[in-house]
Amino acid sequence: MHKKTTYKPFGNAAILIEWQAIISKEILNDIILFKEKIKKEKATLITDFIIGYNSLTLKYKNEIGNYCNEVESLKLIYKQDFKLNKVEKILWEIPVCYDLEFGIDLEEISEKSNLSVEEIIKIHSKKTYTVFFIGFLPGFLYLGGLDKQLHFDRKPNPRLKVPKGALAIGGKQTGVYPQESAGGWHIVGKTPIHFFDIKNENLCFAKSGDQIKFKAISLEEFYQTEKEVLKNNYIISKTLLNG
Repeated sequence: MHKKTTYKPFGNAAILIEWQAIISKEILNDIILFKEKIKKEKATLITDFIIGYNSLTLKYKNEIGNYCNEVESLKLIYKQDFKLNKVEKILWEIPVCYDLEFGIDLEEISEKSNLSVEEIIKIHSKKTYTVFFIGFLPGFLYLGGLDKQLHFDRKPNPRLKVPKGALAIGGKQTGVYPQESAGGWHIVGKTPIHFFDIKNENLCFAKSGDQIKFKAISLEEFYQTEKEVLKNNYIISKTLLNG
C-alpha cells in the first residue's frame, strides 16, 4: 500500500521526504523499502540516506539541477514494484544493570507512577524495542515500543552530564546515551556496552529496523562485563530475524 509522502528541498543538494507524523513500524518499513529502491536507481548520485521516525533525507553528491524533475523521478521510483532483497534485521540483547547505583531516577519514577522499582524494571526489560533511527548523538538509538505505563515526561531541567551507557526514558521513548552528554531523560540503568566506537568498522552495531532487548544484570555482572568489553572480549548476543 502506497502511503502519502511529501517532498521538500533541504538546501541545494538534499531532499527531505516525509510520511505521516506518527511512530509506526509500518511507516519505518516503507521508509527502508523506499531507501533501498532509491539506492538501486541512484547509488552513484547520493552520498547519504538519513532515516527519521517519519522521514528520509537524501544528500546528493552535487547540487540538484532541476528540483521538480528530481522529485518526479523519486515519485516514480516509489511506485515501482520492487522485490527487496532481504534486509538483514537483528535482535540485539543488551545487558543493563538497573541497580539504584545507576538507575538514579527509578525511585522518582516509582513515586510518580505508583509502580514499584521492581515493577518498572520488569516492565522495561520484558519489552522488545524497534530501532527507528540514530540521532541526537552518534550511536544514540531512538527506540519505539516503550510500555505506556512507563511514558514519562522529560525532566524540566536537563542534567549537564549524563554518563556514557546510561539507559533512560524520555516521553514515549527509551534509549542509551552512547557518550557523556547533557540530557533531560530519566535514567533507569546503565549498560557496559559501547553503542558508538570509532575503532569498529561499523561505528554503531545497530541500524534502523533492528530490535533491542534489554537483559537485567546484577552490579557484579555489570563490572565483570565492563572488564570484558574493555578487553574487547565481549560479543553482543544477537539473533537474526526473518523479514
